[in-house]
Amino acid sequence: MPRDPQVLIFVGIKNAVVALDARSGAVVWRAELRASDYVTVLWDGEALLAANAGEVWRLDAADGQVLWHNELKGMGRGLVSLASSRAPSGSPGPDLAAEKRRQDAAAGAATAGI
Repeated sequence: MPRDPQVLIFVGIKNAVVALDARSGAVVWRAELRASDYVTVLWDGEALLAANAGEVWRLDAADGQVLWHNELKGMGRGLVSLASSRAPSGSPGPDLAAEKRRQDAAAGAATAGI
């Protein structure tokens, strides 16, 4: 029987990104970044990005190797937040907020005797 693909959990901690096996919690790989306590991590379904000390890295999600590194020269060494414009893969999920509004409206109409 084929084994399910390994699922990883990416953790930003101290000056590193650590990939943990989702089933066992075992460390799969570790990538060292610059010296900084806070590491921001973003997985957008295709790219694994990490940032700390005012710099950004793209890491290979399979092994933690650095694919590219941008020092963001002239931007300072502060806390970095990350976002991606990549659309989520697969079919779009339900709009839960819209569904809740629809249900609330229907319940309100029923209560009002409409």
